[in-house]
Amino acid sequence: MQRYTFPKTIIQLFFLCLSICSDKASAQITARSEFTTIDLKDIKVGAERTDQYLSLLQGKNVAVVCNQTSLVQKKLLVDTLKSLGIKVVKIFAPEHGFYGQEDAGADIDNSKTSKSLPIISLYGKHNKPTAEDLNGVDVVVYDIQDVGVRFFTYVSTLHLVMEACAENNKVLIVLDRPDPNGYYVDGPVLQPAFKSFSGMDPVPIVYGMTTAEYAKMLNGEKWLNNGEQCNLTCIPVKGYSHRNFYNIPVNPSPNLKTMASIYLYPTLALFEGTVISVGRGTDMPFEIIGNPLLQDAPFTFTPESKPGAQHPPFEGQLCHGYNLGDFGSILIKNYQKLYLFWLKGAYKDYPDKANFFNSYFKNLAGTDVLQKQIEQGIPEEEIRNGWQPGIDAFLKIRKKYLLYQDFQ
Repeated sequence: MQRYTFPKTIIQLFFLCLSICSDKASAQITARSEFTTIDLKDIKVGAERTDQYLSLLQGKNVAVVCNQTSLVQKKLLVDTLKSLGIKVVKIFAPEHGFYGQEDAGADIDNSKTSKSLPIISLYGKHNKPTAEDLNGVDVVVYDIQDVGVRFFTYVSTLHLVMEACAENNKVLIVLDRPDPNGYYVDGPVLQPAFKSFSGMDPVPIVYGMTTAEYAKMLNGEKWLNNGEQCNLTCIPVKGYSHRNFYNIPVNPSPNLKTMASIYLYPTLALFEGTVISVGRGTDMPFEIIGNPLLQDAPFTFTPESKPGAQHPPFEGQLCHGYNLGDFGSILIKNYQKLYLFWLKGAYKDYPDKANFFNSYFKNLAGTDVLQKQIEQGIPEEEIRNGWQPGIDAFLKIRKKYLLYQDFQ
């Protein structure tokens, strides 16, 4: 029989309970029965449905907002379009660059593909296409795999591309892809005072919408600058619903390498506004958390510089923490909420509470209330009750723009 050590910290208490439950349960914990994991062969993403949009591009000068996730079967969208006779004149690339290899937050310069096609970076010196960038462009095509989280900046790029198209009278076509976190909505709604490139719109942290649905909402709610609306066409995914779990075939960024990390990301990314490492510089980013001062924690790791994570927090230092990978791959899909237990527990266990949070946390949360609640030890139920009116109001807005069967 397994022996259990009395937990010294609040987070260890959680892992003790999880371990005991695992001992008692003989059946594997699975997702709720009404939700299903969809097979890639059973859907067609917007980019693959060329019969729906190719005629809109023929004879036009086309710019494509894309990266390594923008595939038609296993071929990059840009190459697919060119092989079909479409005149692609330039590429716009989001955070992490066209090839999806750059660090989070790294400034990215303009460049060219191996075939001399201009790549205009929308992360670094400027995040929004300028009139000069769009000169000579007739149609902009947006095709990027998102993860459905407000502070994952691809959705901010979408917002600014839509503004640029509206201001410069350009047509925008969004080729939709499933949202791997599109099966729930949770978190505080962004307050205007905390608007940044890490969150531009008044939505919860997890908003439960695909890119095309989100684009329709930006237009319909007139959230673009000066209430403008762009000439928008959306090509939906065939065979998808918000009751589907979707396994992304290509990593959306250098530090989201597994579905466990993608499911954990809405919760664990909040730690980037704290002194807690999320495993950047390891082989398990966004599956582990830790800090050199959490001496009683059972799991250890040492961040090191590597491609996509140059000079990560606590580089070369032994961190003590927790491996959440199994929770992320199995249990988090059942929970269908942000998991505040770890945030509250890490704050409680960290010895230097005055320096636990940094200024970025409020931008990630979209409010200054959550930090105060954690510091004051407010119960999770009370914290969630404070979010609910904003979530309820957002759900009414969201419903107007859904293209697929909802999870509710």
